[in-house]
Amino acid sequence: KVKSCAPAICQSGSVSLGIGKGSSQCCSTDLCNLQDAPDPANTPNGKTCYFCDGNTCSNTVKCSGSEDRCFNATVSFGGQPVVVKGCASKSICDVSNLIPTLNGASCCEGNLCNGVQSVTQSFLFLCCSLLSFILLH
Repeated sequence: KVKSCAPAICQSGSVSLGIGKGSSQCCSTDLCNLQDAPDPANTPNGKTCYFCDGNTCSNTVKCSGSEDRCFNATVSFGGQPVVVKGCASKSICDVSNLIPTLNGASCCEGNLCNGVQSVTQSFLFLCCSLLSFILLH
């Protein structure tokens, strides 16, 4: 659990990257983050998206809770572009283009709408980095 101050664009929501899941909860008064953010809901909501694991992005993940969008973005890792895919809440999608480490971030509403694409870099480190950024900012 990470607690911190965040920019005004902070959005409460949840992200699932297939091999990891994270949530953020934002508040706007002094010391309002005394309580831990709730754990992300694990109840499937019927949405299915692609996620990347290692060298492939053909795996699927069942979204849960408020994760009502599939997302797709590219980040630079070791100077190489790495694709990130998974489920996200609409609130997270609404600010994804404002996250400087994400390039070409997009969200869509249909099942498996975030397409299949191969990647060449390890995804585990990237997953942790993205979740950390969302939780810290």
